[in-house]
Amino acid sequence: MFELLGLSLLLAALLTFNSLATLIIAGLWRLVGRATDNWTAAARARLLFSLRILPPVLAFLTVSLLLVPSYLAYEPRHAAETVSFKLGLLAIFSATGIAVSVYRGIGTHRATANLTSDWLRQGKPIQIPGIDIRSYEIHHAFPLIGIVGFLRPRLFVASQVLQVLTPEEISAAVAHENGHLTARDNLKRGLLQACRDALLIIPCGRLLDRSWSEASEEAADENAARQGNGVALDLASALVKIARIIPLGGRPTMPAGVFLLGDDETKGIKSRVRRLIALATVERQGSRYDVLTSLFVWGTATILLVGFVSAATNPYLLTGVHHLIEHAVFVLS
Repeated sequence: MFELLGLSLLLAALLTFNSLATLIIAGLWRLVGRATDNWTAAARARLLFSLRILPPVLAFLTVSLLLVPSYLAYEPRHAAETVSFKLGLLAIFSATGIAVSVYRGIGTHRATANLTSDWLRQGKPIQIPGIDIRSYEIHHAFPLIGIVGFLRPRLFVASQVLQVLTPEEISAAVAHENGHLTARDNLKRGLLQACRDALLIIPCGRLLDRSWSEASEEAADENAARQGNGVALDLASALVKIARIIPLGGRPTMPAGVFLLGDDETKGIKSRVRRLIALATVERQGSRYDVLTSLFVWGTATILLVGFVSAATNPYLLTGVHHLIEHAVFVLS
């Protein structure tokens, strides 16, 4: 019973801490998110990603460095405590969320690998100046241009895209995709998907996911616009041309990856074209928010790690944590 109770507490704590932290952070973003509208998209995307993965990181550190050591050190091996219905239900919810996250992650990986293999078999290697990864022209009903994979990323371009875009517009689209490569957005998208799947009963994390997706596309657009005002206009033109050749009612059947049109083809393109035109009319300067977000991310990570490691070696604090565990078991009994 000692092992079963400990495992149930561990799973329940993971779900509880993750859910509460996600609710709090999502609520704070609703209140103060508009204050970041004048930030660069890259700074906003970096902040949003950090905020989105902070709850599961906090939950994992709290459980692994505080709950588990205190339970192992102070919980009697032969206590009469049992796993109550409420505690067991929380543990089942948590285990189900973790299982769904793993299952969907494996499924997405397999689907991506299978479709990528198919594209590689029927694709034709091409040389596109400005990008350092292997590129392929493929026949696809949807006018896609995007990067698939994060360990061995590859660029795939539909034939009709190469036919309708000028060389300048293709170069601008490649500059956009280079922005995704530099930011490792494929890897980040996978991590965010895992965070979302683990929270079966708390859907509020989707707000942060959606906001990050929009900010990451705008950040990649900014990367292209930094090449010059003409590149920003070429990218806007490329987006409009590609939007015009989307099949009626067509939706892309594509693996996990970052694609030029983003997640919302219609609404996203309109707002991005307007923003690219605006970027082409102003002189871009470095933003202090880029530095501030980097300091926030690395500063928070350092403080959390040092704080949790220090707490894990403090016997008085671990004793207090065990008292909280006993109280939680009593409340859930």
